[in-house]
Amino acid sequence: MSTQELKDTAPIITDYDLHLFNEGTNNRIYEKMGAHAAIVGGQEGTHFAVWAPNAKAVSVIGDFNQWNAETNKMSVMSNSGVWTLFIAGLKQGTLYKYRISSDEGGNEEKTDPFGFFSEVRPKTASIVYNLDNYKWNDDNWVKERKKRNGLDAPISIYEVHLGSWMLVPEENNRWLTYRELADKLITHLEETGFTHVEFLPVAEHPLDMSWGYQITGYFAATSRFGTPEDFMYLVDKLHQAGIGVLLDWVPAHFPKDGHGLGKFDGSHLYEHSDPRQGMHHEWGTYVFNYGRHEVRNFLISNALFWFDKYHIDGLRVDAVASMLYLDYGRKDGEWVANEHGGRENIPAITFLRTLNEVVYSEYNHALMIAEESTAWPQVARPTYVGGLGFGLKWDMGWMNDTLKFMALDPIYRRFHYNNLTFRGLYQFSENFVMPLSHDEVVHGKASLLNKMPGDAWQKFANLRLLLGYQFALPGKKLLFMGGEFGQWIEWNSDQSLDWHLLEFPLHAGMQKWTGDLNRLYRENPAMYELDCSEKGFSWIDCQDHDNVILAFLRQNNRVEESIVVVCNFTPVPRYEYRIGVPQHAFYREVLNSDAHEYGGSGLGNHGGRHSDEHAHHGRDYSICVTIPPLSIVVFKASF
Repeated sequence: MSTQELKDTAPIITDYDLHLFNEGTNNRIYEKMGAHAAIVGGQEGTHFAVWAPNAKAVSVIGDFNQWNAETNKMSVMSNSGVWTLFIAGLKQGTLYKYRISSDEGGNEEKTDPFGFFSEVRPKTASIVYNLDNYKWNDDNWVKERKKRNGLDAPISIYEVHLGSWMLVPEENNRWLTYRELADKLITHLEETGFTHVEFLPVAEHPLDMSWGYQITGYFAATSRFGTPEDFMYLVDKLHQAGIGVLLDWVPAHFPKDGHGLGKFDGSHLYEHSDPRQGMHHEWGTYVFNYGRHEVRNFLISNALFWFDKYHIDGLRVDAVASMLYLDYGRKDGEWVANEHGGRENIPAITFLRTLNEVVYSEYNHALMIAEESTAWPQVARPTYVGGLGFGLKWDMGWMNDTLKFMALDPIYRRFHYNNLTFRGLYQFSENFVMPLSHDEVVHGKASLLNKMPGDAWQKFANLRLLLGYQFALPGKKLLFMGGEFGQWIEWNSDQSLDWHLLEFPLHAGMQKWTGDLNRLYRENPAMYELDCSEKGFSWIDCQDHDNVILAFLRQNNRVEESIVVVCNFTPVPRYEYRIGVPQHAFYREVLNSDAHEYGGSGLGNHGGRHSDEHAHHGRDYSICVTIPPLSIVVFKASF
């Protein structure tokens, strides 16, 4: 088709688009803002739009005009604060930034807040990019993902930092690309049995050491590992393998880097101007101004963007507690109370509720997960009953209590038995994810394995017990990479996991244990169908603090599928230990963390035990079992 035959595209951005943006309801404003292919006056090119209401002048600069701010000046559309420009001939791959002149006399060169791709750090230019060229092949996953992501489904999440999961030592320890990761990661996930993978933030960020949590390009998958299509390929291949994909998402704060969102048009546009509201001093970052319509629109549009363009299954929303409380991380005099004199951040609460309402209205299969570390009520409850509207919440209380308990020498554990049982008081107050995340294995906290007391054998036995206990309790599961095979050293984002450890039997046994735990979890509906209901769990014995033994029942609506779990948190084996069971049957031992194949001593129950009519623990039947040292043993009734 000749240039003369080309027909103009519809206006890229209309007055109505801007009206919705300014009132905060244009939920896909990313389709209008930023750089988009267009045809104007019969000419192909790129249309640019950027929000900078307090700018005196804005230009598009780039490699196409030698970064000259006088060549391609933008014009502002009415009173919207949005500047636009069409440049003929600009195609995909063009480098660009916005040169913004403010009334204060400053001139800043800014990355496009809505840019879809960026240069590899330390360079910071945006790149004109079309995200609609990739051909997806995940139709089967899309058809069934509502079922796969439901609260009554097995959800076992493997948390991954893309830059350090595996490096290539033969090539100067370079990162794997998105495409290289696809095959290697899928093979590992199939071996270990996880249902979902969660990536630490993949949006563009300048500092490797931030792990992605200080974002400058909210709409750009980081170029460290390849192109947007390469990341789409990774998600697509995971879906084809039946594995869900979650992204860590950071709407709580953003960095001060000069090319980023901070003081974008010379004013505090995305952040509060008052540092008591607009600064996280301990993190050295800005706080989003959730009371500004356009800022809320930017963030909600960004959340939908990852679902729309990258087919993700959910978002883990980072640092929710820091958003909810005005005094979070602040001393007296360093924060401003709300209009009622309280510490609750009312605009942030409104934003979170709106975010969840919008995402679930568009994607009813989504997993919206809050990392929220306080007792804020109804985080994972619908907004129509006063909740924040998340689907799941991280159970930070369980994580802290359990890790403190497991770090104790077993001789002292009997005095801290309540650390294990306290969760029973609140475990169904929210829909929980039980996290053993990256935050627990950095900054001198030691790896999960090295948190455990005792010699090497005891450390591995304790870690197997910890993971077994996590998987047996009600709630969805999350484990950070390296924990599945017993990484010795704490996580270092600059180096690969120690994959060579799998050459040693204890580590190989640890990984096999993780895989078998996942398979037990996935193959037994009693272990997951009622994860978020009190009907799915009952204590058998939660009072034997002298022996530091816990016994409980996992169940669904079919009593014959019930699972009996017994945990021994001491290195002393218990023989002929009687526990009450729900029915008369042969109780087959389906998993035992002390088995030789996992690195244990091989003590067990010779396949299982028959129940007898000996009432115990308030039940009509009971079995006498052997509980190996530092172990978890799982039984299932056979008739």
